[in-house]
Amino acid sequence: MSENEATTTAFHEVIAAQGGSHVEDGGWMWLEGFGDVSKEYAAIRDDAAVWDVSPLNKWEFRGPDALRAAQRVFSNDALGLEVGQVRYGAFLDAAGLMVDDGTVFNTAQEDHCWVMTNARDHEEYFGEAAAGLDAEFEWITPSMPHLGVVGPRSREVVQKLTHEDIGSLRYFRFVPRLVEVAGVEVHLSRTGYGGELGYELFLHDPADAETLWNAIVGAGVTPFGTDAIEVARVEAGLIVTEYDYTPHERTPFDFDLDKCVRLDRGLGFLGEDALRAVAAAPPNRFVTLRYEADDLPEYGAAVTRGGETVGVLTSPTDSPRFGQIGLAVIESAQAIVGNTLDVAVGDGTASATVDVLPIYDTEKKRPRASSH
Repeated sequence: MSENEATTTAFHEVIAAQGGSHVEDGGWMWLEGFGDVSKEYAAIRDDAAVWDVSPLNKWEFRGPDALRAAQRVFSNDALGLEVGQVRYGAFLDAAGLMVDDGTVFNTAQEDHCWVMTNARDHEEYFGEAAAGLDAEFEWITPSMPHLGVVGPRSREVVQKLTHEDIGSLRYFRFVPRLVEVAGVEVHLSRTGYGGELGYELFLHDPADAETLWNAIVGAGVTPFGTDAIEVARVEAGLIVTEYDYTPHERTPFDFDLDKCVRLDRGLGFLGEDALRAVAAAPPNRFVTLRYEADDLPEYGAAVTRGGETVGVLTSPTDSPRFGQIGLAVIESAQAIVGNTLDVAVGDGTASATVDVLPIYDTEKKRPRASSH
């Protein structure tokens, strides 16, 4: 797909006018950044930052069996969601392999939920999931553009722009009605990406995009793009389809998503029995690898021990805080912190050391920071 054919978001023009550059990925023009990755990264980690996450694929499931239809392909507990609650998990095939990963939102409207995924091409997949149920679904991404406001000061900034008390909004919860932020109607969610406290603002009317963007940036929030979030998400151990995995090739256990695979509730999702067998002894684990090399390894570089392949480096980066690191799926026997392996770099290899996952905020306290 050429750049001319890629879809632009509702925020594209105002961002481009302010110096933001874009790159095509998955049929959309994603905000790449504003030319200073170090500044953008620092804002994510130490202050408040905002990015355009509109290309995240959003689906609306409707009907008395809306949640049940989502549950058929979702590894976490969708049926048990309270109104205003969000859960993250894997979307699975019949073999228990990951088709995608994402979230399910239980909205305040009866018989209605949102499903959010990385990929767009799920019509047939969701259609099969809804077969025989009183449910229908629709791809609603263009009509629901949204921004992510992240960083330790994100609560302070968003609170100044709304009369809604967001101090009481818990992690992975959203306000189950429209609220005004900067005078614009949005769905406000305490979710995000990058391993920090964060909020997502889903526009009710795409025509309000410029107003919302300018209000947030005008409040002293640093805009950033995919170049900066790539560093942050590797530090935080967050995966992306087509980078860390190809659909239908890996189970959620390869990414240590054990807590997101609810095998204890008889939910009846695709691949449940297959995953029960894997859960007893997962063959692979997800780790952070540290290494030092003249050049950054490639995505998908082989991880070896004694010349034998024991895994794959799925996502490498150069972190301002941790140096050269990467996410890797490796054999469980090798996934011991401190273990020394090798990672392919160019025509040779570099020594690599297994470290904790995630390497940043290992206990994930920052995104869960007290709401009071």
